[in-house]
Amino acid sequence: MKKVEIVENGVQATEIINSLEAAGFAKENIYIFAHDEDRSKHLKDATDTGSMGFKEQGFFDSIGNMFKSRGDELRNKFEAIGLSKQEADQYEKELDKGRLVLVATDEVK
Repeated sequence: MKKVEIVENGVQATEIINSLEAAGFAKENIYIFAHDEDRSKHLKDATDTGSMGFKEQGFFDSIGNMFKSRGDELRNKFEAIGLSKQEADQYEKELDKGRLVLVATDEVK
């Protein structure tokens, strides 16, 4: 099961994360995405949510992301947690607008 939420800022993200936890999602399975890498890392650290590493993406995708544009990297990460290519494109466009995308999953693909 997956749940995706789009929010405008960190305050809204924290509220959604709390509601996702209340709905039974583990914090390590809630991922927060921002187009800016520093913002994404800061929010992940501040909210203590999951991070996308080798386990979630696989070794080769993780290494390959180092050579891709940020948009390609984000779409790849969305797909790694089970979103379709179309959904990944849609949510990456939301990130382009400065929004945050939260994805909660009960398991990693």
